[in-house]
Amino acid sequence: MIQPSVLVVEDEEDIRELLSYNLLKEGYQVAGVASGEDALTTVESKPPDVILLDLLLPGMDGLSVCRKLKASPATQSIPILMLTAKGEEGDIVAGLNLGADDYITKPFSPKVLLARLRAVMRRKTAGDAAAASDGEEPETIQIRDLGIHPGRHEVLVRGTRVELTATEFRLLYFLAQRPGWVFTRQQILDGVHGDNYAITDRAVDVQIVGLRRKLGPAGRYIETVRGVGYRVKE
Repeated sequence: MIQPSVLVVEDEEDIRELLSYNLLKEGYQVAGVASGEDALTTVESKPPDVILLDLLLPGMDGLSVCRKLKASPATQSIPILMLTAKGEEGDIVAGLNLGADDYITKPFSPKVLLARLRAVMRRKTAGDAAAASDGEEPETIQIRDLGIHPGRHEVLVRGTRVELTATEFRLLYFLAQRPGWVFTRQQILDGVHGDNYAITDRAVDVQIVGLRRKLGPAGRYIETVRGVGYRVKE
């Protein structure tokens, strides 16, 4: 069986080699580059299955790379696992809002990184399988003038398509599957990103704000339940 291909984008050679060594040992196909510009060129010529992306890069930084990849229909479905030395919540939230799938801070345990990488790949595989199951598109969720099409990864408000990041789409779909149910911020994090996702509740609040803004008038369907969390109106 052909193992997934991983593109490592890291300007520090020793860290890039450490990552490559551990990935190769696990059977992954690995390519490594040291800059954001080289990352975009590599992805365009040979798209990987997943990207490990350092945020602190010379020239074009990791957030800019993430923004470009997630804005392009050809590359927006490639999972991105961010690497950051800062551990600053602002950078993490910004990356997630751009559509990154997960993050890990340096210094990191290779075992933890591999586990997070496998989790990202499982979510992508599960999403692809759900979309292709029995050759049928998963059921569309319609909440008044808001339509959510999981198979096409598409959201329509009054017939107009709304461009969401992968994280925003998963968040909206998670809430919309049970309209009227209230979910805590931790339940939302677990449902969207998986268990043991190490980020504070503030990330959910920031993503909800961005999601409401993009949905326009339909943003009011996402209600804040004070002291508890969020729900989508029935």
